[in-house]
Amino acid sequence: MPDTTEPSQSKDVIESLELKNLIEKTLDDAKATDITVMDIQGKSSMADYIIVANGASTRQVASLADKIIDAVKPLISSVRAEGKAQGDWVLVDAGGVIVHLFRPEVREFYNIERIWSMNEPEKHIVKIGKK
Repeated sequence: MPDTTEPSQSKDVIESLELKNLIEKTLDDAKATDITVMDIQGKSSMADYIIVANGASTRQVASLADKIIDAVKPLISSVRAEGKAQGDWVLVDAGGVIVHLFRPEVREFYNIERIWSMNEPEKHIVKIGKK
């Protein structure tokens, strides 16, 4: 009997898309600003999407990370965050979605969107929400 299930890679992409949408909504609901989504499928094997957002203070940046973790934990087995203690730049690894949370001046300094869009500027980057 032929196998009619979809390849696991397609399933991972669908799960990553759902996860990306959940994280975007969580960030928007929590008043994150300057939310940017980068589709890096085919550019990297570490994730399908990178989301970058700002928090107004170190406390808000850490709080945004906590809200993301709480939102995605029921859906994925392992989610990690680094940098919460300092709150200037927090990285949340949610499997198919990597989230970078910054205070605005730290984000401006590192400008990671430029790194990921060097070969194809603006093609895979979507700005969402308030600035």
